[in-house]
Amino acid sequence: MIIASLDVGSYSVRLAIAKLDGNLSILHEEGRITALSKGLSQTGYIDPLQAEETILAMEELINKARAFGAQKIRAVGTQALRVAKNSQDFISLVKDRLGLKLEVLSPELEGTLAYMGATHSLELNGSICVIDQGGGSTEFIHGFNNQVRSVISFPFGVVNLTEEFLQKDPPTIYELESLKNFIDENIKSAIKSCDYLVGVGGSITTLCAIEYGIYPYDASKVHGKTLQLSRLMFWLDQLCSMNSEQRIAAFPQIEPARSKVIVSGIYIFYRACMLFGKDSLIVSDWGLKEGVLLWST
Repeated sequence: MIIASLDVGSYSVRLAIAKLDGNLSILHEEGRITALSKGLSQTGYIDPLQAEETILAMEELINKARAFGAQKIRAVGTQALRVAKNSQDFISLVKDRLGLKLEVLSPELEGTLAYMGATHSLELNGSICVIDQGGGSTEFIHGFNNQVRSVISFPFGVVNLTEEFLQKDPPTIYELESLKNFIDENIKSAIKSCDYLVGVGGSITTLCAIEYGIYPYDASKVHGKTLQLSRLMFWLDQLCSMNSEQRIAAFPQIEPARSKVIVSGIYIFYRACMLFGKDSLIVSDWGLKEGVLLWST
């Protein structure tokens, strides 16, 4: 049986297609940056242009899943659709135009599924904290082996952090210090001892691709790689000294739409490593979309 999942996130729409034959074998994965939550923190509403771009991306990815022979497609929404005043309008539009039910996940379920996806193939034994950094929220999920013990969700991700703190391009020292202080103050409640720190999200997988010279992007080469804190700090310094256009020119791994927000994403992992007292983290390309597949089996 072939199944597919669609993660309609606050910043991107991501597709995973898998064959289920006792094990879960990924056949195809791809995504589109649509910035569904752009401007949401200021207006409280999903912008019509972002909504349309997201639906078009969903349609394209649904067609790809069907071309692979997917017999079941499960679509889930996250933070933008939890908080937008017009989220029900968007959900109804998806149903009318695409014939697909879009399930909006609670932060707890989102975190649980992200943990399931991230840890499923890493084969880590011990206490684990998975950090799932998205466009509009970030989850810190503590567990032991494959069992979730707690989910702490924060209502900030790369989109709203960038909009609030990083107005200049490149960011100023004052902006970066303000961002650091905000992250530290908020995530301290999620800090507890663990054996492994695992990073999930487009910012950290992109940085991993830069560190290991992976281009074009290959999920199988990124998944399970280790990023040293010293290298994370090195690349953060490099990226903070560039504007978004210079980042694109210097690093083909950075998608143009991600170039402005990648700094705030990496900052979350940088501060987490510091506060957890870890000198490295494991990067997972698997996350929510794979967790949804496992949930659907």
